[in-house]
Amino acid sequence: MRYILENDNLIAEFDSFGAELKSVKNKTTGLEYIWNGDPKYWGRTAPVLFPFVGSLKDGKYTFEDKEYKMTSHGFARDKEHELLRKSDDEIWFTLKDSPETYGNYPFHFEFQNGYKLEGNTISVFWRVYNPGQERTDETLYFSVGAHPAFACKEKSGCRLYFKGADEIRHHGNLTGTCTHESLTLKLTDNRAIITPDFFDRSTYIIEGGQTNEVGIETPEGHRFITVTFNAPLFAIWSPEKKNAPFICIEPWYGRADYDDYSGDLTLREYGNRLAAKETFENVYTIKFD
Repeated sequence: MRYILENDNLIAEFDSFGAELKSVKNKTTGLEYIWNGDPKYWGRTAPVLFPFVGSLKDGKYTFEDKEYKMTSHGFARDKEHELLRKSDDEIWFTLKDSPETYGNYPFHFEFQNGYKLEGNTISVFWRVYNPGQERTDETLYFSVGAHPAFACKEKSGCRLYFKGADEIRHHGNLTGTCTHESLTLKLTDNRAIITPDFFDRSTYIIEGGQTNEVGIETPEGHRFITVTFNAPLFAIWSPEKKNAPFICIEPWYGRADYDDYSGDLTLREYGNRLAAKETFENVYTIKFD
């Protein structure tokens, strides 16, 4: 089901399937900020990533000596989420474990995803709760992340802004798993100009707290998207070698496996863990201008 949040500046639309942000429009100009999900390039708009971020090596992992299969970025983006509550400026969805999820993710959980509209900004909230249903020492292992795609019709010539950074160190080519290769993106005045081949090496995975704010600017210098976060890493992506008219800025609490990863879930880099009855909470913001 679709839901609307609206104020004097923006009108935003959300789908309970995947708890996904589908549209954000400027009420004065009619400008659409979110990618339309055309499957010619990529059929999603802003999927929620849970309980995994990125691809698993060979599409599987092990936990307590048992092997499980899992799709890239987890299953939350492909499930119906229950509406938890809604007001004029805020909406929350929830997803809980089920016999179906337990078959390939052997944990009890409650995942809540919220959105709050304030002026020309949307705050995106995550809450993960471990109900500890089977035993009091039950630990929940998970990752969570964002994947919003921002419409950018004339992408070449636009600029990416990285607050406070002179250069950006990032992983090399991501083709399912992540390589140990380290590359450097040189910046001028905290900015990189997007060229036609900018994304041909695929995803830029950026670790180490190099910045907590990334923006997209027109060639003339107008910043129309600003994403602010405190996540330990983030990604910048647009489909490689397609010249797709959008750019994703993705705060992550998790990451794709290295190609030499053992598969043990408890050792997965950037993975999060919750003891029984504990809650993980975090937020990031998107400013539209």
